[in-house]
Parts: sequence; structure tokens; C-alpha cells
Amino acid sequence: MTNDDVKTGKRRYQAPRRAEQAAATRRTILAAARDLFVQHGYVTTTVAEIADQAQVSVDTVYATIGRKPVLLRALVETALSGTDHEVPAIERDYVTAIRAAGNVRDKLATYADAITSIHQRLAPIFLALRDAALQDPACAQLWTEIAQRRARNMRDFAADLRATGELRNDLTNDDAADIIWSMNAVEYWVLLIHERHWTTNKFRQWLTDAWIRLLLQNP
Repeated sequence: MTNDDVKTGKRRYQAPRRAEQAAATRRTILAAARDLFVQHGYVTTTVAEIADQAQVSVDTVYATIGRKPVLLRALVETALSGTDHEVPAIERDYVTAIRAAGNVRDKLATYADAITSIHQRLAPIFLALRDAALQDPACAQLWTEIAQRRARNMRDFAADLRATGELRNDLTNDDAADIIWSMNAVEYWVLLIHERHWTTNKFRQWLTDAWIRLLLQNP
């Protein structure tokens, strides 16, 4: 074995370890940012405070993720995906399951289950984004972008539902998309879960039942 072989083996060993350390640092920074944004608000929270809570330097925060708007975007995207990174909607597991389902009831039940899981992660940070959007232009842009993307995704969902032949004929795809869009909003979750103290199971069952009754020809 040559010295080059030893060096190459060492590099192969160190690379995964460095990647794991980098991922752990990223998770720690995001967790700190989430806590502070939710507790104290986006506008008043500083990167220095995030770094202090994460026990890293400010430069590490910038190098690992970026400035505050990038941190907030990362928190929204990871809450949506349920992973450590952004996952496009079309690639998420629940979307694959919805498209594979053979009837509207199963599709809607799968989506209601997914929304219930997502909002448990997303609601606190999304409300922080909503409040920040009133004062910060970058956050306002992100808020608008997420809202428009969600609306586009719902139009795709409505088209998928229409393809089963089970949707009401007096509803256009845009009508169906708007109904689902309005009821899958974080604000709707907050009203029922936080204001009216519904359980998550009750919320899930309600979404499924309401969508079936509102959208199907023969509910």
C-alpha cells in the first residue's frame, strides 16, 4: 500500500464525517432560528442571537445557511417537506400516494392526513413569516411566493381529482382548487386547533369529510 493509498482512504473516511458534522450544524442553527423567530418574532431576532443560541459563530451561520431571509425560507421549506432540506411538492411521499390512489375519497383522506402532519411543524413558523411580511420586504416576497405556489399546487391537485370523474360537474377545477386551498391554510388550522381547541384527529377527520361532501358528485 502506498502513501497515496493511505491518504485517499483517509479522505474517503473524513468526507462523510464532515458532511454529517455540517448537517448537524445546519440542524442546530435552524432549530435556534425557529425558537427565536417563534418566541420573539423575525424582525427583532438578530443573527447574533441565533448564533449564540446555536453555540456557533455568526460567520458559521452565514456560511452554513445564510442571512435571516434565507434562514426563514429554509425553516418554511423543511417544515413543508418534513426533512432536513427542501423537497419539491411533486417529489413528496404524500403526493406520490395521492396520485397512486384510485378514487377521490382516498386522495382527499391522504391529503388531509398530510396537511395535519405538516401544519404541526409549519404553523408556528408560518405565522412568524406572516407577521414578518408586514414589515420586511424579503419576507413579504417569500409570503407571496409560497401563497402562489400553494395555489398552483392546488390547481394541479384539482386536475388530478377531476381525472377520476367523481368531482361535481357544477364546480370548475379552479373552484375545487380554491375550496381546498382555503381549508388547507395555516390560518384555518390555527382557528380550529388553537382557538377552538380541536384535536389533530378531529381536524383530520373534518377535512376529509368536508372535502368529500363539498367536492364529490355522490358524497
